[in-house]
Amino acid sequence: MHEDLATTIDALLPELRNDLEDLIRIPSVSAAHFDPAEVRRSASKAAELLEKAGFEDVQLLEIEDAHPAVYGERPGPAGSPTVLLYAHHDVQPPGDEAEWTVAPFEPMERDGRLYGRGSSDDKAGIIVHTGAVRAFGPDLPVGVKVFIEGEEEIGSAHLGDFLAEHGELLAADVIVIADSGNWRVGVPALTTSLRGLVSVLVEVRTLENGVHSGMFGGVVPDALTTLARVLAGLHDERGNVAVPGLVTGEAAALDLTEEEARAQSGVLDGVELIGEGSLTTRLWMKPAISVLAIDAPPLNEAINQLVPVARAKVSMRTAPAQDPGLAMEALVAHISDQPAWGAEVTVTPHESGEGFALSSEDPRVMAFRDAFASAWGHEAVEMGVGGGIPFVAAFSERFPDAAILLTGVADPTSRAHGPDESLDLEELRRGMLAEAIALRNLAS
Repeated sequence: MHEDLATTIDALLPELRNDLEDLIRIPSVSAAHFDPAEVRRSASKAAELLEKAGFEDVQLLEIEDAHPAVYGERPGPAGSPTVLLYAHHDVQPPGDEAEWTVAPFEPMERDGRLYGRGSSDDKAGIIVHTGAVRAFGPDLPVGVKVFIEGEEEIGSAHLGDFLAEHGELLAADVIVIADSGNWRVGVPALTTSLRGLVSVLVEVRTLENGVHSGMFGGVVPDALTTLARVLAGLHDERGNVAVPGLVTGEAAALDLTEEEARAQSGVLDGVELIGEGSLTTRLWMKPAISVLAIDAPPLNEAINQLVPVARAKVSMRTAPAQDPGLAMEALVAHISDQPAWGAEVTVTPHESGEGFALSSEDPRVMAFRDAFASAWGHEAVEMGVGGGIPFVAAFSERFPDAAILLTGVADPTSRAHGPDESLDLEELRRGMLAEAIALRNLAS
């Protein structure tokens, strides 16, 4: 039924892959202390790809002190719906390059996968959008707008400003956010829930200054040991989050096994999985706490001294329905109440983001579900995502009548944010075909 789209995409695929490789070669890390000129270069390349796909009014959207976003539009037939396609062109830092088996910013194919930072998260999203639109040539069945953000990997810090200034430009009937992934290679998914996030900075102080550990050890507690005691109270013995009063939910168990979860995460043999309930419930619908960093003397600077102060960043993922303000209050209170031998414990709120639940019953969503089944030859799975995506709530609030979909072509082995990030090239092809079919479905 959609052989024309498949044939066109197959013919375009070598060129579209080259486009993706060109994007990967640009180290568009949006984090502080990296060169912002590279993010701007990435935005300019994305704009060039939109122009090649026939978009009009292509422009860099600028906000003071923000990395640039990219916008373009193509009108559809009179009376047809308008679809806003979202992706982001910024990427995470490469981390320790010694952990990569390929150069992070030099794309390389191995066993049908394309490796490189941004290959799956989220420069592939840009190519899915341009490939789907190019499949129609000059005859798009619907109006299409594209918004490519440049700050997603730093929490979309200026997204509210972009929506305030350019909201009318971005208005649409359907919003497709291509920054999620599929259940596994060969099994497509629609993401229907996202966990929220709150984080705090914890400081423990026991001494005015460091003192000799031999003279006072055994009587005076050091701050690092005290901090470890405080942090140990975040979980119970089974690894469940011990903070009282938090919202939890239940997720469809699907067919995720412990063996598969261990393989996907790379957890070491012998390390126990934590928490209780089905794996998908623990990953998507229950709170999870991690200690992301500890600020204390490094090993090569250790001396025989009782450490006077130690700090940590504590991050808590929350259930989709959790109010982030209440979650923050609960986390701050719980840490403040932990046994600390009377030490000064200061808990400072740091970050906060809402979770989200998406409706899968909207007919506009069904247009995508049917398209996924056609492109993959497999029904789409409804799944959650354990991480948060801040702009979903922002778009929902700004455009309450629009149908919002979370899609993507990453898979559980893509290692987004990690070394050797990669993308299955056949999933890229299927993703473009599915989006093109969905645009056609929406027209009817």
